[in-house]
Amino acid sequence: MKILRIIPAFLRNKFLVATVAFVVWILFFDKNDLFAQLERRHELHELDKSKDYFTEQIEQERHFSEELKNNPATIEKFAREKYFMKRDGEDLFLIEPAESNTKDK
Repeated sequence: MKILRIIPAFLRNKFLVATVAFVVWILFFDKNDLFAQLERRHELHELDKSKDYFTEQIEQERHFSEELKNNPATIEKFAREKYFMKRDGEDLFLIEPAESNTKDK
């Protein structure tokens, strides 16, 4: 039993060994290990940012919807920009931006 004398006393404690083994298992080998938790936290952060963005977009669309319901000038502006509508006697010119020709020679 010379081997047992070489091992320090605190490492021969079965409760300590069991606790350390349990902690190592939970941190590295479990399906909800430390790395999975960090990845989920990052994903939650991204989803929170996405939620804030879409909440802001919904608020802007509600405001625009109310403007369309109540303001005839907004309706006219929307029809002109979105559907290229015009008044009688007006000429409408559509100018498309030129394509950039950036070829490596």
